[in-house]
Amino acid sequence: MKIGAVLHVSYLVADLPRACHFYADVLGLRPDDSRPELGFPGAWFHLGEQQLHLLRLDNPDPVTGRPTHGGWDRHVALAVDSLDELVVRLDAAGIVYTTSRSGRRALFCRDPDGNTLEFIEE
Repeated sequence: MKIGAVLHVSYLVADLPRACHFYADVLGLRPDDSRPELGFPGAWFHLGEQQLHLLRLDNPDPVTGRPTHGGWDRHVALAVDSLDELVVRLDAAGIVYTTSRSGRRALFCRDPDGNTLEFIEE
């Protein structure tokens, strides 16, 4: 058996329209309208060949008390071609972020539900 790739990442969200605004309007991800009816609200977004799934389900994890620096929390790492452009988008939206502690061209932020995202410039 060989595990080949990550196909999608799922995040739990409390407010689907608010989360969709963040991912589509702030980050610029393109929605994927092929999501089937799964018995609960949600949305899919394209991430290159992969997807990001937002699930409007109750979150069993605490959203408070998480580390200030997202690199010390559960997260997904995404490639970006311009960290500077991302910083402009995050600043315009009032989104707090921290830079990588390793010295890489990378930053961490949280979505409106506290889910952590790492962005690495490639």
